[in-house]
Amino acid sequence: MPKFNEPVAPHSANLSYEQLIQGWPAFEAQILALLETLDLADKALVCDHVALRVNSIASADALRDAFSRIGKIISDNIINGRTILIIELDTPLTLGQFSIACVELPYPSDKVYPQEGWEHIELVIDSKAKDCDTLSQDLLVLCPTLCPLLNLGLSPLPQSEQTAESEHSRLPDLPSLAEIKVKMSSPKGDKERLANPTIAFKRGNICIKVHPHGIKAVIASEQVSEC
Repeated sequence: MPKFNEPVAPHSANLSYEQLIQGWPAFEAQILALLETLDLADKALVCDHVALRVNSIASADALRDAFSRIGKIISDNIINGRTILIIELDTPLTLGQFSIACVELPYPSDKVYPQEGWEHIELVIDSKAKDCDTLSQDLLVLCPTLCPLLNLGLSPLPQSEQTAESEHSRLPDLPSLAEIKVKMSSPKGDKERLANPTIAFKRGNICIKVHPHGIKAVIASEQVSEC
């Protein structure tokens, strides 16, 4: 099994679609291992999309062209100042028990990623949460073993910081969780009208994000805002 800090796709000046496909098995193994650690593997959740990271516009343009040949762009939005595309694939990707219909392709920002390639999946849970505190509590109902990670009751987020990103360290007496970082945020595109708080669990170069609304519901909210 790949180590947690093992690259999930080869690095090059311009990341190609072929390199992404070659990196999929390692990415899949790492994601499945993280799902097991988080006790989320057997919760029958929906994986609405998978996301990757690139460091050059040339790579993003090449991948846009490649994915457009095997799917269609269903969203082209500005989030946190950069273009993010959502491509719906003609044939979904398979990751363990998940069938993943959409790929998130963000164009690069000023941040340089240490590793290009597949980076995270996003899971949808049954929740009407509009902030990260409520989402955390709904997630605990589904998976109580996440309590040490979410750190609820020990260092709750102030009301004024519910829409801001916050980092939480794992408790040191839980070895299996020690390498995982938790990040809470409420990212929102310029056209979105749907609150979609997100909790991210990151280990090494890969990440699993949890939120209450799938990507197509978010895209639908963009279209409503244009009417």
